[in-house]
Amino acid sequence: MAMSRPTNRRPENHKIDWHLPAISCSASAHNMSRELFVLTYGALVAQLCKDHEADEDVNKYLDQMGYNIGVRLVEDFLARSSIKKCRSYNETADIIAKIAFKMYLGITPSVICSKESGNEFSLVLDKNPLVDFVEDLPVGRSSLCYSNLLCGVIRGALEMINLPADVQFIQDRLKGGDVTEIGITFLRKTDDKKHRRNK
Repeated sequence: MAMSRPTNRRPENHKIDWHLPAISCSASAHNMSRELFVLTYGALVAQLCKDHEADEDVNKYLDQMGYNIGVRLVEDFLARSSIKKCRSYNETADIIAKIAFKMYLGITPSVICSKESGNEFSLVLDKNPLVDFVEDLPVGRSSLCYSNLLCGVIRGALEMINLPADVQFIQDRLKGGDVTEIGITFLRKTDDKKHRRNK
């Protein structure tokens, strides 16, 4: 019984009120906020790796934490961007890359669309701020998705506007990839409903 107590308590240590650093009117203030976020995030990942032996458990935790951030972030994003409604998946992907990423992380990923499906997109990051101070994955952690928080943020935000999606890393420079690439697959639930109504 005594051995089970640390397992029950550990998750409480990570329940931080996380938020992504939005760009302020002062560039220096934003850079300081972003650096603090990145350093704190690195400490969190390091602690999770100590608490969990399996990379899959750490990946799930980071994704869920990101999801919770994304759910709360939508209202702030809509207020700051004044965006009303997206007319297509393509427009949604562009807004995520060109407005949301720029607003909260100061970068603008490239958007690649799969022409065959129309609901699959990739965000290609030339620079990933979450790994600014990271050169390699921890030893023995080859399956760790270090920046999995980003996937959760995107997934949570999209779900709040009724656009459920599968979001995951396709390539990661920390794992030897040529680029850092996040895949977004919209699950078409809203389209399916429209299709059924038109029958």
